[in-house]
Amino acid sequence: MRPLIAIVDDDESVREALRGFFKSIGLQTELFACAQDFLDSSHLGDMSCLILDVLMPGMDGLELQRQLAARLPIPTIFIAGQADQNVRDTAMRAGAIGFLPKPFSEEILLKAVRTALESRGGGGQSRFQ
Repeated sequence: MRPLIAIVDDDESVREALRGFFKSIGLQTELFACAQDFLDSSHLGDMSCLILDVLMPGMDGLELQRQLAARLPIPTIFIAGQADQNVRDTAMRAGAIGFLPKPFSEEILLKAVRTALESRGGGGQSRFQ
């Protein structure tokens, strides 16, 4: 089974760009415009990795991370257009795999995703190495 990457970002252009990138390397994605849409997904248990924006309307990325840690830990990579060192430190202490400031390179993102998939016990990522 191919890994399923969840992308939660309120910016549609970011979601679509990430979908295109992951599709080009053979990974499938599920896109969400907000944290609540992600939590309401029927595919929540199928996610291999979560790419999560920090600042979003409604529930922010850190709160979503807290909620997931209690019920369904998913390897998480934060992406942030604006975030200070305290936000980064909080996310990393709470178990984030990575914290990438926007804009980031595809190479750095792919490295973080590989790490996330490996932490999940493989998930078929070896073909992307």
